[in-house]
Amino acid sequence: MPNPKVYEQTTEAISVSVEPVYLDDHSAPDENHYVWAYHVRIENRGQYTVQLLTRHWKITDSMGQMQEVRGDGVVGEQPVLDPGEAFEYTSGTPLATPSGIMAGSYHMLADGGRRFDVEIPAFSLDSPYQSGQIH
Repeated sequence: MPNPKVYEQTTEAISVSVEPVYLDDHSAPDENHYVWAYHVRIENRGQYTVQLLTRHWKITDSMGQMQEVRGDGVVGEQPVLDPGEAFEYTSGTPLATPSGIMAGSYHMLADGGRRFDVEIPAFSLDSPYQSGQIH
């Protein structure tokens, strides 16, 4: 199996990297059910403490169907990151098509009450069952 691709983007000294992995053992291609896990690392490379308050995802399948997911924190947490600290978590998503794309943002609170959005890099959800589409 080829090494998974890691997607990375930095906004205001907050680095977000994502590594998606297709989960063949959780998928059922004959039933149009494809599942991916994605591992996220959020690193505070700045000089101020920040807290992740909310998330916003846009998940689009290869037929162009988009769903949006909004909510507080990630995996039930609203992590606080001091300068130099990182928070990692793994989550997942199902699609009805063999490929898709995800992107989004985290809404952060910095010391002093300033709020800002951190972009989550767009990343491709690819399975062995896709028909050669390139995202």
